[in-house]
Amino acid sequence: MIRRRGEPGFRRISWEEALTLIADRIMASQPEHIYFYMTSRGVPNETYYAAQKAVRALGTNNIDNAARVCHSPSTFALKAALGVAATTCSYTDLVGTDLVVFFGSNVANNQPVMMKYLYYARKAGTKVAVVNPYREPAMERYWVPSDVESALFGTKIAQHFFQVQASGDVAFLHGTLKHMVGEGWFDHDFVRNHAIGFEELRSLVERLSWEELEADSGVNREQMRDFARLVADAKRAVFVWGMGITQHTCGEDNVHAIINLALAKGFVGREGCGLMPIRGHSGVQGGAEMGAYATVFPGGLPINEENAAKFSQQWGFTVPKKPGLTTPEMLDLALQRELEVLWSMGGDFREVMPDPELVGSALKTIPLRVHQDIVLSSQMLVEPDDTVILLPSTTRYEIPGGVTETSTERRVIFSPEIPGPRIDEARSEWEVFLELARRVRPEWANKLAFAGTEAIREEIARTIPFYDGIQNLKKKGDSFQYGGPMLCAGQKFSTADGKAHFKAVSLPQVSLPAGAFRVVTRRGKQFNSMVHEDIDASTAATRDSVLMNPLDASRLGLLSGDHVRLHNDFGTLDGKVLVAPVTAGTLEVHWPEGNVLVDPKARSPLAKIPAYKEISATLERTDGAEQREPVLKL
Repeated sequence: MIRRRGEPGFRRISWEEALTLIADRIMASQPEHIYFYMTSRGVPNETYYAAQKAVRALGTNNIDNAARVCHSPSTFALKAALGVAATTCSYTDLVGTDLVVFFGSNVANNQPVMMKYLYYARKAGTKVAVVNPYREPAMERYWVPSDVESALFGTKIAQHFFQVQASGDVAFLHGTLKHMVGEGWFDHDFVRNHAIGFEELRSLVERLSWEELEADSGVNREQMRDFARLVADAKRAVFVWGMGITQHTCGEDNVHAIINLALAKGFVGREGCGLMPIRGHSGVQGGAEMGAYATVFPGGLPINEENAAKFSQQWGFTVPKKPGLTTPEMLDLALQRELEVLWSMGGDFREVMPDPELVGSALKTIPLRVHQDIVLSSQMLVEPDDTVILLPSTTRYEIPGGVTETSTERRVIFSPEIPGPRIDEARSEWEVFLELARRVRPEWANKLAFAGTEAIREEIARTIPFYDGIQNLKKKGDSFQYGGPMLCAGQKFSTADGKAHFKAVSLPQVSLPAGAFRVVTRRGKQFNSMVHEDIDASTAATRDSVLMNPLDASRLGLLSGDHVRLHNDFGTLDGKVLVAPVTAGTLEVHWPEGNVLVDPKARSPLAKIPAYKEISATLERTDGAEQREPVLKL
C-alpha cells in the first residue's frame, strides 16, 4: 500500500510498483542517508542474516535491531571482560546451584518460562535473591501452572530482597565487594591465576566511604554485608540481570560491576555457575550474532577495515568499513532532515523510543518510509513527508523451508513451516530484502540470492564459526547449543591474554533536582509495547499507576488512587498513586507510557542505549479534572 503527502489514506499498489519506487529512491540517495531497522518479534536468524547482507550490498552499515534498547550494554561488557558476548551458562545450571541472584529483572512477568526452572531450583535447595528497587510480588511467590502443588498453593521463590534505589546498583555492588575484600571472602586462586585487574578494583572499593556507598545505593552497609555473606557462602552461583541494569547512561558499567562480583568468586566456567543477561524474545539473541547491527559484522566482529575486507572477499562485493548509526542516532539524523529513506521491519519508534512527540516529528521529515510488518502500527499512520509504503510480511511459522531462532542460553532451535491458510500478498521478509538489493545492485545479483532458508543456514555456518551446526537443523525438535552447556569452560577465556578482566568502574554521577523523585519505567502485562491487559494481576497496578513508597506517600499526604502529575523538562505524565513496596525516593511507571519523561539525549557511551531507568521528575497532586490524555494511547 502507498500513501503520498496530502492524501487522506493508503491505496493498494503491486509489489512490482512498490519495490521499483523504493529501489529508485535508494539509488538516488547517499548510502549513509538510508537506514534499516529490524524488530525482535520472532524474527529468525535467516532473515537477520539475509537482511544485513542485502543492506551492506547497498553500501551502508546502517542496520540495527531491537537488541539496541535491551542488552547492547551487556554485549559490550561481557566481550571486554570475558571475550564472549552471550550467556555463559544454561538454564539447567539454576537447578541445584547454591545461589541465583536477579539484578534489575522480573522474570516472573517478563520471562515466565524461567519460573519452572526456579521452581525446581527451590526444590533442590537453591537460594534466590533479588536486587531491585521494587519488591516484585511475583518474584516472592509464584504459581507454576504445570505443577499441581504450585498451581494450587504457590511457591515461594525469592527469600532475600535488597531494594536499591534507581541507579544505585554500582554503589551496592561496590559495597558488597568492599565487605568481601575486607573479610577475604573471595576466590584467591581464581583472582591470582585466571584474572587481571583485581588490585585496581580492590583499591577503588577500599577508597570509597560507607557514607558515599549508602547514599548512592539507598541501602545501608549492614544490608550490603548480608548480601556479601550470601555470595561468600555460595560455592556456585548464577547471576541474572535485565533491563533494570542496562537501560542507564552507565549501562555498561552496571554490567561490569555484576561481572566483577561474579569473577571475585570464580562464578564462570564451572557447572552451576554463570552470567545470564536474560532475553525476553526468541528473536533478539541472534540479531547481532547474524550481523544485523550497526556496530558489528556477523559473528560479532567489530566493523573495521580488516573485517570489511574479509567479508568483501567472502561475499564477492565491497562491504563498507565505517560503523553505522544506532537507532537513536538515526532519529537525530532525521531531525536534521538528513535521513532520506527509513525501512522499518516491525517495531514502532513512537512507542519504543524516548519522547514520542519528538519521534513523530522526526518521522515526518523522512522523504520515504517503508514499514514491513505482520500487523498495523501507529508509526505507519504518521503523516508522510513525501511517501509511505506498507509491505505485508509472513510470520516465521509461514516461511517455506523453516527457520531458526536463538534463545537466551545460546540454543539454536528449528521452527518448521506450519501448514495452513496464507495471505496471498504477504512475502517472506528475507526474500524482499534480497530482491531490493538485486534491483539496486544488479551487477551483484548472483551474489544476493539464496535458493531457500536451508541455503542461508549453510552460509551462516560458513560465515560464523560458532554457528556451525545450524546447517543440520531440518525438522521440529532439532536444536544445538553453540559453545556447549557453558562458555569459558575450565575458566579459559576468549580474551587476548586468555584471562578474565575485572574493571574498576566509578560510581555514576546522578544529578537529582531538589524535590525530585528518581523514576524508572517498568513492564506490566505486555509483550514489547503491545499491552495485553490494563491491570497487572500480580501488582494490582493499572497502566496509569505511579508506584510509590508508603513513607513518601505519607509525607506528601497521598493515598492509593489519588491523582498526580509527574513533570520534567521533557514531558508530563498524569497518573494515580499506588502505594507499593518500592524503595523510598523512587517511583515506577509503566513503559512505554513513561517514555514522555525520558531524556532523548541520555544514552550509554558505547551501546548508545536510551536511559529508560534514569529519569528524574517532580510530582504534584492534581484533582483529576485536568488529567491530560497520554501521548501514547495503547
